[in-house]
Parts: sequence; structure tokens; C-alpha cells
Amino acid sequence: MTESTSATAGMTAEEAEEYERAERARLDAGMMGSEQQGKPKQFWPSFKKLLLILAPYKITLIIVTILGAIGVVLQVATPKVLGEGTNVLFEGVVSSQLPAGVSKEQVVQGLQQQGQTDFANMVEAMQITPGQGVDFERLGAILLIVLGLYVGAEFLMWLQGYLMNDIMVKALYTLRKRVEEKIHRLPLSYFDRVQRGELLSRVTNDIDNINQALQQSLSSAVTSLLTVIGVLVMMFSISWQLALVALVSLPLMGVIFGVIGPRSQRSFANQWKQTGKLNARVEESFSGHALVRVFGKEQESREKFGEENEELYRASFKAQFLSGIMMPAMMFIGNIQYVGVAVVGGLMVASGNLRLGDVQAFIQYTQQFTQPLAQLGGMATVVQSATASAERVFELLEADEEEPDSPDAPAPVDGDGTIAFRDVTFSYDPETPLISGLNFEVAPGQTVAIVGPTGAGKTTLVNLIMRFYELDGGAILLDGQRIADLRRRDVRARTGMVLQDPWLFQGTIRDNIRYGRDDATEEEILEAARATYVDRFVHSLPDGYDTVLDEDASNVSAGEKQLITIARAFVSDPAVLILDEATSSVDTRTELLLQQAMNALREGRTSFVIAHRLSTIRDADLILVMEAGSIVEQGTHDELLARGGAYARLYNSQFEDAAVEISDEQPHAADTAAGQGAPAGGMGM
Repeated sequence: MTESTSATAGMTAEEAEEYERAERARLDAGMMGSEQQGKPKQFWPSFKKLLLILAPYKITLIIVTILGAIGVVLQVATPKVLGEGTNVLFEGVVSSQLPAGVSKEQVVQGLQQQGQTDFANMVEAMQITPGQGVDFERLGAILLIVLGLYVGAEFLMWLQGYLMNDIMVKALYTLRKRVEEKIHRLPLSYFDRVQRGELLSRVTNDIDNINQALQQSLSSAVTSLLTVIGVLVMMFSISWQLALVALVSLPLMGVIFGVIGPRSQRSFANQWKQTGKLNARVEESFSGHALVRVFGKEQESREKFGEENEELYRASFKAQFLSGIMMPAMMFIGNIQYVGVAVVGGLMVASGNLRLGDVQAFIQYTQQFTQPLAQLGGMATVVQSATASAERVFELLEADEEEPDSPDAPAPVDGDGTIAFRDVTFSYDPETPLISGLNFEVAPGQTVAIVGPTGAGKTTLVNLIMRFYELDGGAILLDGQRIADLRRRDVRARTGMVLQDPWLFQGTIRDNIRYGRDDATEEEILEAARATYVDRFVHSLPDGYDTVLDEDASNVSAGEKQLITIARAFVSDPAVLILDEATSSVDTRTELLLQQAMNALREGRTSFVIAHRLSTIRDADLILVMEAGSIVEQGTHDELLARGGAYARLYNSQFEDAAVEISDEQPHAADTAAGQGAPAGGMGM
């Protein structure tokens, strides 16, 4: 909203409203675009690359898989053993009610003769000795085995999770390191194409999403899959009839995942979209609170907030409702499955086809069967989201890198900073020539000013000097050496640059100035601060040079930020100095002081100055005039004015526009100003 506020500051209420509608449409389009990024463009290739980041840990992964398999075996075996304990207890109780001294076969024959066929069949299926009672010694041994199986399974699962977490932390550490190193190898052209927020999202959000998804899903997926296989084996080993009854629930589960799952996912996506819109509305209203009041839009702002809040409510209710009925529906199917197994199992026990403990074990297996299936279904969305994030991260890692420096690059000579352009040709697009056959030379102590309208390509020229881009033809010489032959670090180490937009990092003012040269002494820092008038405002701050600048350096003004960046360039003591509209953020009086400081800073150095206010570069030794990406004129101030060309038009337009503005209200003052040739101050091209 900060940009929006500044953009609408000079508009009428109707224009501001139209601008706001256009911004909202752009914001919605951006959100729709981000919503489409939730799914990978090519799932399987990206998923394979995602798994490849775990390749260095394949031995540990094999160990984890083995531990998981053993843990699943122990877990799956527990119901079967526990069911055997139930058999010992139940059959012991039944045997205590039968007469002692007879065999099981005699008891069965007697029951059949009495017409108790079902009970006879049940007794026949039991492993009992009539009159013996419960074998507590065997029951105790079984319970100890069950306890050992539970403890062993949980320990192996914990060890598996520990090792898997160790793998994930190391793998994501390596991935972050690769991304960080990749960013430093990318050419400047990559950052021209990719927005800063997009790059930050890949480095932070996408990697965090991969980390969480892998930690939550990978080990659980292996365990869940092994559990499903193990449970199915045990279920069929107990009774294939009951296994078929249990598997009837699978189509019902598939219907739930197939019908409710996608709707729930779309609803959550809509919920987050509406949340983003509402957050944007709140942020705009708070950031532009003064503008809202100026145009009397309070009621309209409240109404729009109410509408979007209502949309968010409906979207959230639908998402939570669909998500909320998923588990009850699964539980309902599980209960139907439980009833079916209990009824059929009871009939099979009564008919002597199955023992009671086996039915108990089977019921436990049905519970173990549905849970991992639900987990596997829930992992699908998580894995899909992680794969989409991985795809974006790998696009960054696979981007074309900056051409590496030659290992045989010569050491830079200890020169005075002479810059020479020899038939320099460069263009961003081969079909659109930008700079062609440019020749000039700048000696130490001389200043080259680069002027022209916005977008003419002024910054491109200094980017070539910094070797941010490679030339298409010709050469740039630094002290007689081709910069293309030198290491980039050596070229940039001899160059000081002050940008139009000041950049400061979180730290003290002293640290920000010393950033220009790490070994700068305290006296050199103070000297740079005094020369650039930083010392003048620092003492008004509570902690002086130890004042900590926050993330956006909002505790100092825009002009003060620029002063600190100029002091940073001052302390670096460069051979070549580049000033990219360095005084655009300071007031007129401070600009005059800075001009004096920069004149001292430029003394004995090769300097390039990008300027919009042409009154500041009259004394430049060479002025390059750029239009539409081409250098159309070059010469001194007086020479270019005498030609009456592009420079003369630019120069005169600043004072003519200022004179016209003043003449509307103060004609006599305008005449006086025109006669004296006073500069227009803040007029930019």
C-alpha cells in the first residue's frame, strides 16, 4: 500500500478509485497465479529430483527401512500373540467347567449326543484339557512377550524417526547451502528477470515446505505402506473370509477420498485466497489510512472489508466443514467394518471355524489397516505440494550460471584507475542494438556524466564497467588491462558505487560505514563520516555511531541513509567511483554540501556520474547523452549546449518548466529566476 499511496497522492477521488480497482485486479491475478503454483508442472521428474537429494544418505535410508520393517513386523505380530493370550484365558475358563479325567474327544462326543452341536464344534476347535482351568504360567509368558513386542516396536519406531530426522536436517542443510552458493554464481540478468520476492519465496518458503513434507511424509509413508502389507498378510493368515469382509470397506474409503478430498482441497485453496485478499485489504487500509480519510472513503473501506470478510467466512466454513466430515466418515466406515467382522467372526467362532482370540486379533488388525490407509491418502496432497516447491527450487538450481573467471586470470596492475572504452558493443536482445562502437577514455581526476530520460540505459553503462554483464564486442580497459581478462572480484574491488536507492543492512551505523572496507580504522570511519556530513546527524541519535539500524533502516531518514552509503564509498578509497543519482534523496542544502564532499572524493579518481538534475554535472569532463538505449551525443557541457541537440533540449526543459510553473503565480519572481539561471532543484527527467 505504500507504493499505492504515493502513486495516488496527486489523483482525484475518481482517479484514485479507478487506480485502486486496477490494483485489486492485478492482486487477484497474482493470487490466482500463486494458486496455480500449488501443483507441479511435471510431477514425476520433479519428484525423482526431490528424492535424489537423499541419495548421499542411501545407506542410512536402507537402515531406516530395515528398522521400519522390523518395527512393523513386531507391531503386526502383537495382536496375534495377544489373541493367543485371550485364547488361553477363554479356553481355560471353558475347560474349568468341563469334567476332569476325560479327553477333549469324549467331551465333544458327549455334547453332540446332547444335541449341543455348536458348542461341541467350538470346544473341538479349542486347545484345552478338560478340568485343567486357566494356565496362568503360559498366560504370563504371553503377556511378557506382548510387552516385549510393544517396547521393541516403539523403540525401533523412535530410532527410525531419529535417523530419518537426522537425514532430513542434513539433506535440507545441504540444499540450502547449494541454493546460497548458486545465488552467488547467477548473473545479474537472472535477478533482472526474477522478482526479489519470488526468489526469497523459493529460498525460504519452498525449502521449508520441502523440509516439513519430507519429515512428515517420508518415514510415515514407508511405515504405513509396510503396515498395510503386513496387516493384509496377517488377516489372510487368520481367515480369508474375514479378510474379504474387511476389504469391502476399501471402495467406500476410495469414494470418500475421491469425492470429499478434492473438494476439501479446493475449498482450502479458496480460503487462503480469500485470506490473502482480506489481509491485502487490511494492509492497504492501515498503510493508506491518511489517504482514505483525505478522500472520505472510510464508509466504502468498511463496506469492502465487510464483503471480503463475509467471503472469507463462507470459504472457511465450507473448507472446515468438508475437512471435518472426513474423519467422521472414515470412522463410520470403520465402525461398519468392525460390526461386519464382529458378526461374521462370532458366527465362525460359534461354528468352530475360528477361535475367539483370532477374532479379537482380526478386529485389531482392521483398526491397524484403516489408519495407515488414511495417512497415505492424506500424504498425497502434502507430497504434491512439496514436489511443486521442489520444482521451483530446482529451477533456480538449474538456471544458467555466470561464466566463471579464467583460472589463468592475470593479477590487476597497481594503476591509477584509467578507464577506456574501445569499440564497445552491447545489447540485452540481439535484435535490439543498445550500445554500438562506443569509444572514450577517462583519466584519473576526470568525471564522466551520463544523462538521459528514464529507461535510456544509463545504468547499463556502469553495469558494464562493473562487469555485471559481458560485452558483445569491443573491450573495456582498466589501467590498460581488459576487464574481461581479470577476475570479477579484482575489478569490483577497485570500484566504489553509490546507488540511487540506498541499501543498509541491520547493524550499527559504524558497521554499515565499515562495510566499504573491513580493515578501516576508527579514525578513517570518523573522517569519512565528517567528509560526507554523517557526523552532523549521528550525534543527535541516542547511541551515536552505535545506533542499531533496523531491518528497513526506518529509524533514519531517506537522505540520512544516502549519506551513510556515500560514507561507505568514501571509506573504501576506490580507484573508480560510480555515483548513480546519489543525491536524489537529500534536500537542496545537503545536496550542495554533498557536492563538495563528492568533489573531494572524486579528486584523483576516475568518476562516472548518472544524473537527472543536469545543473549538478556542468563541470563534468565528458557528458554522454543517451536516448532509447543509444548514446546520441557526447562532449562537454558548453559543447553540447552549443550544438542545440538532445542535451540542450534536456537542459533547457528543466528551467523552462520551472519558469512556467512560477510564472502562473509570481511572474516577476519567475523573470528574476530565469534571468539568474537558477536551477529547478527537484525536477527529474
